[in-house]
Amino acid sequence: MAGKLIIFSAPSGAGKSTIVHYLLKKFDNLEFSVSATSRKPRGTEQAGTDYYFLTPDEFRKRIENKEFIEYEEVYQDLYYGTLRSEIDRIAAKGNNIIFDVDVKGGLNIKKQFGDKALAIFIAPPSVNELSRRLNHRGTDSEEMIRQRVGKAKYELSFAPQFDVTVVNDVLETAQAEAEKLISEFLAG
Repeated sequence: MAGKLIIFSAPSGAGKSTIVHYLLKKFDNLEFSVSATSRKPRGTEQAGTDYYFLTPDEFRKRIENKEFIEYEEVYQDLYYGTLRSEIDRIAAKGNNIIFDVDVKGGLNIKKQFGDKALAIFIAPPSVNELSRRLNHRGTDSEEMIRQRVGKAKYELSFAPQFDVTVVNDVLETAQAEAEKLISEFLAG
């Protein structure tokens, strides 16, 4: 059945983006919902593919215009959100939608779409392992890593509100578990 929503949320560095990219290769009728953000691109990120990059002022204007189904100011002037136009674009094609969003955003989408959405929380095996992964990734300053680890402790408290939690200890195992969950959800 087309038109279902699959939500992935996790603390930064837990591996959700890697799992989402894996799943996009496994399911033909699954399309990625590109989020909007007010941060600068990292590494090889491309506008319109990885994110819609907006200035903080552009983001706030779109909030005022009620263009988001959900958004969050994660840090001062650092916004992430899902544009209503993105959902409409994918739904018009008859595809199912996969989201890679922050914890509060994921819960907001689930609340709006209910049984039409499956909310999956990706958890790291431990906060120490999460910190190690963020350091190894090499994309953030030490201060940003400290902020992300602090926020992760808070975000982990939301895991019970999701439909299911997948612990990403061994990536291949987490990918297989997520693939099975989605297959069952889309078949239902």
